[in-house]
Amino acid sequence: MRLTVRTNLAMRALMFCAVHAPRTVRKSEIAAACNASEAHLGVVINHLGQAGFVETMRGRGGGIRLAANPEAISVGSVFRVFEAGTPFAECFAGSENQCPIAPACRLKGLLGRALEAFYSELDGTTLAELTAGNGALDRLLAMEGVL
Repeated sequence: MRLTVRTNLAMRALMFCAVHAPRTVRKSEIAAACNASEAHLGVVINHLGQAGFVETMRGRGGGIRLAANPEAISVGSVFRVFEAGTPFAECFAGSENQCPIAPACRLKGLLGRALEAFYSELDGTTLAELTAGNGALDRLLAMEGVL
């Protein structure tokens, strides 16, 4: 299993925002700290905003910040938003499934249960658990004069 770049960037951006909460941060700051393209990060931030994970503000004092406390954001909810449109395997692709053994294959059920176990584990972990008291992460995501 491999996560999409968007999901990875979404988690990096959320962790950056959590480390710097309640401060409003800029996309360029996140991009620099997380080794990400500002253009790609912009798409991810827009999606995070539409999903209600962050608030975005335009203009001179603009930027992004968490829309909820880190304790209220489960990792599973973020992954579901970003991974929902990507079928885990061809047999999960609905009408696009062209697998010739799909009608008799038991692998899809096994994979479905494994995927649910994966998401269940992520649902039990919050953004706060990834960031609170994580001094090493604080140092890696530090901005000059902020932390």
